Amino acid sequence: MRLTTFALVVCAVGLSVTVASAQTAAEGAKPATTSAADPATSSGGATQQPGGSTSAARPAPTYPKFFSNIQFGGLADAYYDYNSNKPEGDAPFRNFDTRHDDPRLSMAELWTSKAPTADSRFGFNVRLNTGHAANMIQGVEPSTVPVFDGRGNAALQQAYVSYLAPVGSGLQIDAGKFVTQHGAEVIEAKDNWNYSRSLLFTLAIPYYHAGVRATYTLNDKVSVMGAVVNGWNDLKDNNGAKTFGAQVTLKPTTRVSIVQNYMVGAEQPNDDEDIRHLFDTTVTLTATPKVSIMGNYDYGRDSVGGAGVSWQGIAGYLKVQATPRIALIPRVEWFDDSNGFMTGTTQALKEATITGEVKLLEGLFTRVEYRRDLSDVAVFTRNTGEARTSQNTFGFGILYSYAFTTR
Repeated sequence: MRLTTFALVVCAVGLSVTVASAQTAAEGAKPATTSAADPATSSGGATQQPGGSTSAARPAPTYPKFFSNIQFGGLADAYYDYNSNKPEGDAPFRNFDTRHDDPRLSMAELWTSKAPTADSRFGFNVRLNTGHAANMIQGVEPSTVPVFDGRGNAALQQAYVSYLAPVGSGLQIDAGKFVTQHGAEVIEAKDNWNYSRSLLFTLAIPYYHAGVRATYTLNDKVSVMGAVVNGWNDLKDNNGAKTFGAQVTLKPTTRVSIVQNYMVGAEQPNDDEDIRHLFDTTVTLTATPKVSIMGNYDYGRDSVGGAGVSWQGIAGYLKVQATPRIALIPRVEWFDDSNGFMTGTTQALKEATITGEVKLLEGLFTRVEYRRDLSDVAVFTRNTGEARTSQNTFGFGILYSYAFTTR
């Protein structure tokens, strides 16, 4: 394992130990509380010194508002998968947990962020990660700057600054590189329901964008967002056109969330004429305190030399929180690449996943998962060279994360 990878893992795990120790030491250094009858303290808060003199209590230190409410965190994510086809390289149509019989660090990540508020209007978000997942995410980046292109030891997954403009309830403006707003799943496994990423996450949507976006909350039920970016997965634009995005988030009740996204722009290298459209819808329902349901639908279309191409897919999720520590999460999907634009083959893919999650300690948990992928074309290949229409995987991931916020 490379030195940078090892260092980030040590930092991610050691971060929690350092902070926990500092907090314990701080608590241990607190003076004992005195009662109202303690002769060492006067009713005015002055401390009685030997010889009868008094001194005023020292005021608590104050800091500029900008340095309060800053979050620091880290995570480590490792996995093992057994694939029935025993592929030599990455399993097809999978992201991140792609290697057969090869225990691997998927991702180590460090981050710091500050959300802008009415009292402190500037903020930021920076995430630095490394590992197999980081390299896959940044693998198609046109930029040749090592910290952005992912072909070095580490990559900046996000790096943007924020400003909360004093407009109505507050207009938040972000500028820089940020992860996509599309989809039901995100890059960090700890924030998803399942361990493996869905077909829709892998094939239907982008990972990240670079540009400017603005978000405004109309009320507690409606918020909107607009963005102007370089395009899909490119810090450095791969053509001369810009891409535009819009989002509406609806929360009609406390149990229901509906997120509708739309993005349009030219995405192919050195091609400003062929325009890509992406429609993305995610609906989440908290049926009971222990049962949640989620659905995600994507439809995209583009053109190649003026000829139209399209893809679409749907995913359904169910999460049953059996106990505070144990959850069971099935997922089913269908993805239609009717022109072979996203997968390289005209086909319909399906997958079914069952995930069991067990929380071991605070911030530490594991997910055990079985998944079956199917296609109507023999696109999967065994290590013997035999073409097949399916692949089965059994695996588990171990995830740890820790974060703290300055006061």
